[in-house]
Amino acid sequence: MGIFSILLFLAGLVLLIVGIINALQVIFFVGIVMLCAGLLFFIFAGFRTVRPTQKGIIERFGKYMRTRDAGLSWIIPMIEKMYRVNITEQMVDIPPQMVITKDKLNASVDAVVYYRIKDVKASIYNVDDHRAQLTSLARTTLRAVIGNMTLTDANENRASINEKVETVLDKETASYGVEVLRCEIQKIEPPSDVQASMNNVVKAEQEKIAARDYATATETKADGEKRAEIKKAEGVKQGLILSAEGKAEGIKIVANAEADRIKIVNEAADKYFIGNAQALRKLETVETALKENVKFILDSDKVATIITDAAGVSPIPMEKKTQDISSEPKDQRSR
Repeated sequence: MGIFSILLFLAGLVLLIVGIINALQVIFFVGIVMLCAGLLFFIFAGFRTVRPTQKGIIERFGKYMRTRDAGLSWIIPMIEKMYRVNITEQMVDIPPQMVITKDKLNASVDAVVYYRIKDVKASIYNVDDHRAQLTSLARTTLRAVIGNMTLTDANENRASINEKVETVLDKETASYGVEVLRCEIQKIEPPSDVQASMNNVVKAEQEKIAARDYATATETKADGEKRAEIKKAEGVKQGLILSAEGKAEGIKIVANAEADRIKIVNEAADKYFIGNAQALRKLETVETALKENVKFILDSDKVATIITDAAGVSPIPMEKKTQDISSEPKDQRSR
């Protein structure tokens, strides 16, 4: 468009001169119109738009002139040129590479690096291609960092590797205006045979832990059952003790009540039956013996005496009817 506007401008200028020289008004006016149109095309051809995610570098005949921020800018067509540079966060993928670890194992490692352009001028004039430069530098840094670690340490300390690589890259890329935001390792994979051996080791370790946990659980269960049996036995023991104490307390209370009853009875007998307390006790003994059907083997001649003595009364004398065999009639004896 710049060339077309210049040609149009030159053509209008020629017609304008021809119209002036030859006093041709039509050619003169046509020349003016073409001259104005060419000038307008030339002006509009110099407008450039810079987006908020970009910055513009303006060169004049290959020489840096200025840096333009987001917005509308104007350059001289065909004399100045604008290069737009993305200043947002960008990602570069580090392709997989084989790295020899400290324990002499080969591991396939790849990562991603996130960065952004901090100095637009330096990113263009201080390095040929900052993306290619960053990719190569990240590959060599990964080899250097992981090469000083064993495979196990590398897998366990990925955060440390990320931090070291990010620090090195940020320092080395500062000269060409690139700020490294973070580095993330995607995978660290050993050869298949080494991976199989590592899986077997991990499996054996997990089985060992599972067996230990099972033994601990069994021991805990046995200890719990033991404690439960002990608590149960202690509960039975405590129950028997409490039952025995309750029975003893009951017997004690009954005995105290019986003693109080006897005391009250004796006091009443001494008070109202002076001199007859012993006789009252004998009557109670006889009553109890007869109630419980106590049997005694005694001489028949002494039964009355014992009963009357126990009852505290005097026996009524009774005449014993004896019949002399000799005084019976002879006729009765003969019968």
